[in-house]
Amino acid sequence: MKRLIESTAGPANADRRRLFGVAANAAATVIVSQTLLGCAADGVTGTSTDTTGTTTPTTPSSSCVVTAALTEGPYFVDEKLNRSDIRSDPTTGAVSAGAPLELTFNVSRFASNACTPLTGAYLDVWHCDSAGTYSDVSGSGSSRKFLRGYQITDANGVAKFVTVYPGWYQGRAAHVHFKLRLFAGTAKTYEFTSQFFFDETLTDTVHALSPYSSKGRRDTINTRDGIYNSLTAAERVALTLAASPSGSGYAGIINLGVQVG
Repeated sequence: MKRLIESTAGPANADRRRLFGVAANAAATVIVSQTLLGCAADGVTGTSTDTTGTTTPTTPSSSCVVTAALTEGPYFVDEKLNRSDIRSDPTTGAVSAGAPLELTFNVSRFASNACTPLTGAYLDVWHCDSAGTYSDVSGSGSSRKFLRGYQITDANGVAKFVTVYPGWYQGRAAHVHFKLRLFAGTAKTYEFTSQFFFDETLTDTVHALSPYSSKGRRDTINTRDGIYNSLTAAERVALTLAASPSGSGYAGIINLGVQVG
């Protein structure tokens, strides 16, 4: 399995300073259901890379395809904010402006060639605001905690969030980061990190509206994003959110499964 390491020195330099490396957890393979996201056909095979650097084939089941984990990138902070609506800053109460975006993660454990709901998993989501700024990092977002939070998957393996459509910053296409963790007491037993992208036509539509339009046209689309380009065609489909209009904004579903090992 491949993992792309993105510098956290600053979003503007992320694409130019990326490096390829071996994934820290060789078992952290993500499986995404074909039925909702329209992934590759049954029988498609991929590759995974273990800690020795050996690349071996992986074969998905008839209902799942394998895709790579992606870099943590800027800027994960373990805020421990247990909340579904991540739009506001918990200190000031200020709500991030932008088109509402409802996210539903269906999280499954992949084992014995089948996916079953993964309950009790901590799922963190974070991304930049409409102006391309992350909270709780040096600069304008310092000491603020907007657009961050986690949920624990329920009995059906579901975690839901309400956020806003992300803006852009230099060198990256519009994207959202997420991290899945399992704990035994206070000890972390598993971690998986990735990020998903958006349909370009939808991003054009949203970014033409206020407040996104004040920043101007983004400089990087999906096919010019180094992290997006590290994916295979099937992986790109799996990690591109299929969002549709919902109320005054949009809603999308991600079917995510992991091999805990």
